Amino acid sequence: MLKTIRHPLRTLLLHVEAVFDRAFGPHWNPIRQLGTLAFFLFWVCAVSGIYVFILFETTVAGAFASVEYMTREQWYLGGIMRSLHRYSSDAMVVVMVLHMGREFVLDRYRGARWFSWLIGVPTIWFLYMSGISGYWLVWDQLAQYVAIASMEWLDWLGIFGEPVATNFLTPDSLSDRFFSLLVFIHIFVPLFLLFTMWIHVLRVTQPKINPPRGLAAGTLVMLVALSLVWPAVSHEPADLAVVPASLNLDWFYLPFYLLFDAWGGRTLWGLAVGVSVLLAAMPWLPPLRRSKAARVALDKCNGCRRCFADCPFGAITMEARSDSLPFEQEAVVDTDACARCGICVGACPVSTPFQRAGGLVTAIDLPDFALGHVRDLTERGLRALASEPADGGRRVMVFGCDHGARVGDLEQSGVAVVSLPCIGMLPPSFIDYALSRGAADGVVITGCRDGGCYQRFGVRWTQERLEGMRDPYLRSRVPRQRIRTLWAAPTDAAKLEEEVQTFRFWLRGLEDDHSPPPPEAALAPESVE
Repeated sequence: MLKTIRHPLRTLLLHVEAVFDRAFGPHWNPIRQLGTLAFFLFWVCAVSGIYVFILFETTVAGAFASVEYMTREQWYLGGIMRSLHRYSSDAMVVVMVLHMGREFVLDRYRGARWFSWLIGVPTIWFLYMSGISGYWLVWDQLAQYVAIASMEWLDWLGIFGEPVATNFLTPDSLSDRFFSLLVFIHIFVPLFLLFTMWIHVLRVTQPKINPPRGLAAGTLVMLVALSLVWPAVSHEPADLAVVPASLNLDWFYLPFYLLFDAWGGRTLWGLAVGVSVLLAAMPWLPPLRRSKAARVALDKCNGCRRCFADCPFGAITMEARSDSLPFEQEAVVDTDACARCGICVGACPVSTPFQRAGGLVTAIDLPDFALGHVRDLTERGLRALASEPADGGRRVMVFGCDHGARVGDLEQSGVAVVSLPCIGMLPPSFIDYALSRGAADGVVITGCRDGGCYQRFGVRWTQERLEGMRDPYLRSRVPRQRIRTLWAAPTDAAKLEEEVQTFRFWLRGLEDDHSPPPPEAALAPESVE
């Protein structure tokens, strides 16, 4: 059922991402940078909050006046900082919801990613606690409404000795001491928020928490512009002797208070806890059927650390040698954290198809999709190509990715295909192997869109291996003009097929007229949209 829901949403998302790719480029695409933008917005909120706190009077009598001073009298700095504080926190809610929605639609919340998703649930709670507690401090009529409703909601739990809401019964019942407690909550809850955000990426190798500078600068400029055009302002001063009649709610943080007024504390607690439990359980609803995790063959492992360096989810650690071979370390796989992507297989220096003595056994492999099986599929495709007329040099071997455009749809006369769990599983030596056998005149490497790799580093590591920037790298003897990289999402199938056919026709004239390679623009990752 979830797959049925995700499929149309995924198609829509990929089309929208393609539009933003054309506008911003794949690496500045804000839809791809939602997680990093959340971190950036947190720091904008923190810095602006520090300035606001400097001018803030932490007493019941002085709170509203101090906020009004920075909003009216010091609008050019204090007012902008207050508005930045407000709008950056609102924007955090937006990017959080979009980030969670995107991960769900792309099915990136289960398997090796369950931990990050699970930690996201308390992160949501701390974000809302941070934002809601900030509304208390302005101490206008909206703050009065939010504070009383919040305390009544907490009082329903019955965990306090006496109802907390009694602090707001009369104008004289609210003390400066209790108000200082509210300030303390608003300062320290964001620290817990930051802590959970850090844990959220803890099990991710080389987590990216900072957006590209240009995107960060553009985001900040938009927030400042919004602060100038539509500055944050207060309601009338709070008066506990009067019930506020008309309020302008912040629809990012405060819509649940309408539900509280309509349904009461019992229903709202049930809804909040129920949704949280459902979100926390989603990685196991339904249970994910996973293939076997990567397995290490110690007699082949020399402790080179390449699989350790390339694993996108930190599932591989290097530990002291447990056998008698003369190496210091060996690779050990955490089966729970393993994504079954095969990137470690592509990183292993033993992963060479030229090995002919016995079966192909690499130092680390996927039991359910072994590298020997990949070689068999490659040889089968090469035999099919060799049995066809050369047709002027138009035979192409395509290596693709299960999460990118379906390469199976490309298979036809003159085109053989092999699909991998991730294109990062492909050792560069397989490209050498395919071209050196004489059956293929060219090799196409394809996978997820640039900047949108399902396994995070598959596209990046493949590019660096082909360019000689990362071991194992493609040998210099391999003719680069016979290799094309075309990164394509499932919605880019037609464009991918067109690019493959264009490459085949170009190969036909390569030896006859020494045609130059196609223009770089036609080969760039963002060209396939």
